Amino acid sequence: MPAKSRMRFFSFSVLFVFAALALAPAQAAQPAADKNPQSTMTSAPAAASADASQYVGVETCKTCHEEIYNAWEKTPHWKTTLNTKGGPALQGCEGCHGPGAEHVAGGGDTSKIFNPAKHSAKEVDAKCLTCHAGAHPNFDRSPHAKAKVSCISCHSVHQSKEENLLKAAQPTLCFQCHSDTKPAFNMPFHHKVNEGLIKCSDCHDVHGTFLANNVKSTADQNAICTKCHTETRGPFVYEHVAVKAEGCLGCHTPHGSQNARLLNMPAINPLCNQCHSGVAANTVHGMGAGSSEIITCTNCHTYIHGSNMNAAFLR
Repeated sequence: MPAKSRMRFFSFSVLFVFAALALAPAQAAQPAADKNPQSTMTSAPAAASADASQYVGVETCKTCHEEIYNAWEKTPHWKTTLNTKGGPALQGCEGCHGPGAEHVAGGGDTSKIFNPAKHSAKEVDAKCLTCHAGAHPNFDRSPHAKAKVSCISCHSVHQSKEENLLKAAQPTLCFQCHSDTKPAFNMPFHHKVNEGLIKCSDCHDVHGTFLANNVKSTADQNAICTKCHTETRGPFVYEHVAVKAEGCLGCHTPHGSQNARLLNMPAINPLCNQCHSGVAANTVHGMGAGSSEIITCTNCHTYIHGSNMNAAFLR
């Protein structure tokens, strides 16, 4: 073997021996570390056990809050998830109020338990959304949340005779804040909300949508209206462009109006002439001046929402 090759081989051999010697102490120490009772593998169960010990259970809560418990026992909260699933953190009173051991040890110290009445709307909402986020994913962006109207502003968690644990029936509950909307339902022509035929929540999702005024969002936005007004639904061979472009609210006001069919203008012709000017209409129809004020457009253009027979929606 040449001298240079022998020297290079000798150098690599020396480096290998030193590396082996350096690694030996670390490998010898490894089994000792694995046997350490304070290792991270055993600390997590210990922490979980400590958390579980902070929950006292509903029977303990009931000893002081029996009246509240008896009412709450009849609600959907008790009958479903809070009563049966998810461990102590999601069961019973402590599912919403948090662990009660310190509260009990303090003789009922209210600072040691989560009391929604003493917390901000945002904190209350966060507590409710730990379970209800899947059903109400848009609540944080809703006008209600931004106005600090919390879940317990509308819902009575412990007891309620109304659906969905509401504090009062619709529309009474909604009118407590939306007093500006209430007079519209006393108009000569209005949706039958006061009469109980429809509810605010039939058209609005109070927990938030991507549309203004919490209007429910659908692939076809007119479906909010056409689910009841089926005769206007279509599809039609000849569609009124305004219906597709602006939707129902282009011509109708939804709550109430002094005009028949909830039109958002005093009469049909001025409404049509917003797009179909009176001059153009008179020219096309060969009519004299003032004809657009005498003859109502829908006298002839009967199927104004759409037609399967005529592109001009004639009867």
